[in-house]
Amino acid sequence: MKFLKYLLFLVLFVLGIALFSALFIPKTYEVKRRVYIELPSDSVFSYVAQLKNQGLYSVWAKMDPHMKVDFEGTDGTVGFLMRWDSPIDSVGAGEQEIVGIEEGKRITYKIRFIRPFESQSDSWMSTRADASGSTEVEWAMTGSMPYPTNLFLVLMDLEGSIGRDLQNGLNNLKGILEQTPTLNPAEEGANAPGNNRES
Repeated sequence: MKFLKYLLFLVLFVLGIALFSALFIPKTYEVKRRVYIELPSDSVFSYVAQLKNQGLYSVWAKMDPHMKVDFEGTDGTVGFLMRWDSPIDSVGAGEQEIVGIEEGKRITYKIRFIRPFESQSDSWMSTRADASGSTEVEWAMTGSMPYPTNLFLVLMDLEGSIGRDLQNGLNNLKGILEQTPTLNPAEEGANAPGNNRES
């Protein structure tokens, strides 16, 4: 009986420490990664502005090649919507919408996760020409987690896990564009997994 009391005390003590620590942990996160692509910035921007093309380089899009993907609107314009649905828990279901475009510089997205849990994140991709003629591409994801769930920002190492996926996606993008610099963005996007379903 004493053992159970000590165990309960230990659990409550650890829980108390965790909740106290969460008071000092940021409730927001921002993860950024970048890559340099040996192509002019206008060519790179025209490719990444097509949301369908993410299916070819995004790590998350490749987790389930058979997931259901639907589109709504005109790709490369504000309001274009991509919805996905997968039975795999790590992929789940949700939607991504283009919510802002700064022509030749930046595309901003709103990502709404539906399953396995509901949440929202903001994301953006930017392109910038450098003096050598190559293009710096930056991909970022931002979001927030209220107290006390913000504790998971540390426990889950979102900076490491999300950052790794962003970087791998950018590396895939670099490989695609530098190997096939004459890609037609619209045509290439049409060949992405699930891109034959559009409304």
